[in-house]
Amino acid sequence: MKHISILVPETAVIEAIADPRYLFTTVNDFLTASGKAPLFHVQLVGVKKEMKLNNNLFSVHTDTLIDDLAKTDLIFIPALSGDMSHAVELNKELQPWIVEQYRKGAEVVSLCLGAFLLASTGLLDGKKCSTHWHLATDFRNMFPNVELVDGSIITEERGIYSSGGANSYWNLLLYLVEKYTDRDTAILASKYFAIDIDRENQLAFMMFQGQKKHNDEEIKKAQDFIDEHYQDKLTVDQLADMVPLGRRSFERRFKKATNNTVIEYIQRVKIEAAKRSFESSRKNITEVMFDVGYTDTKAFRDVFKKITGLTPVDYRNKYHKKMLVS
Repeated sequence: MKHISILVPETAVIEAIADPRYLFTTVNDFLTASGKAPLFHVQLVGVKKEMKLNNNLFSVHTDTLIDDLAKTDLIFIPALSGDMSHAVELNKELQPWIVEQYRKGAEVVSLCLGAFLLASTGLLDGKKCSTHWHLATDFRNMFPNVELVDGSIITEERGIYSSGGANSYWNLLLYLVEKYTDRDTAILASKYFAIDIDRENQLAFMMFQGQKKHNDEEIKKAQDFIDEHYQDKLTVDQLADMVPLGRRSFERRFKKATNNTVIEYIQRVKIEAAKRSFESSRKNITEVMFDVGYTDTKAFRDVFKKITGLTPVDYRNKYHKKMLVS
């Protein structure tokens, strides 16, 4: 039987504790109903017997304490909430236990913003990781030695797993069910919980925030100009002259500050404007394309799909807010 330890950290999101517990205990029920032995022994694990979460709205009682659990097979680190630096600091006591268990052979899974606690252990240094797109810049600033994969639903490397934002962790949970049982059981679980089992990325849900959490004022000035004039034909030389900086220095500093090249940033601003237009207006693809400064249909489609994971038509059909007819 595989031992699953779901951690109950300070500031944890209650759903990210309850959902993996619910899923794996339900999979045990599926196995039992089909005449097989249950596969998972699921426990809530923490540093104390009772944890108050969400401003004391929830009280979670752990099944065992980390000091009493010598070995486990699979550790789940649920999403954290609030300020991530503070959340990581509050959970320092869990870090050495996670590292010790990994060295003993346990696999480790972070759900959404649980990646911050996982990265704080050092186990992710030099490895790939996913987390919620909203705090990607904060994650990179706190953990520069970790390769954050933008838009990814699931990353896996050397027995360490991580998931993208919010409910996308369900895709990782189903992935693990399939890994430890079989495809049929994972499909049954996906139907039972109404989860799309093969969703590959979170790109369509990402909202571009402008990536201005840095202290390079010249680069912020260029970003502000791009944000206000994205409909125009902008060039790197034009922006560098405006700051003013030499082109090479400008490109280097822009990439360092925003984690995007200048061209990538311009594209993302344009596509974010296109997304908002598709969601809230009745304009057709060509009208939106011209509005955001593209004149080449193929180029617009290719860039849009690269950034969102969907074609312009698919995105509009998926997210357009239909007008009510009275």
